[in-house]
Amino acid sequence: MEIKKSNIPNNTITRKLTDLDAPTGNIYESVVVISKRANQISSEIKQELNRKLADFSSVNDSLEETFENREQIEISKYYEKLPKPAIIATEEFLEGKVYFRENNEAETQPQEA
Repeated sequence: MEIKKSNIPNNTITRKLTDLDAPTGNIYESVVVISKRANQISSEIKQELNRKLADFSSVNDSLEETFENREQIEISKYYEKLPKPAIIATEEFLEGKVYFRENNEAETQPQEA
């Protein structure tokens, strides 16, 4: 992912509602777009972390045999320090990096009388 190269803050920032609803024209639609992108980012990060941690897992893991691995701890700490997916998604949305389209189901489906 490109999270490592970006200047996304780790803390929350107060935003103007007019900035958030400008791309869609509706604050609720903007929140839906941001939340769906945040879910995508979260699953990408989770898959990436699981791939990296899979190298450390062994077949015979049990509670007694579990030992600390410094590399595994460092990888986990790195991912814990990343900005939250909602913050990343909001930044991407405001920068215009998120593609979305309107779903006009009401116009395409026949009206019942």
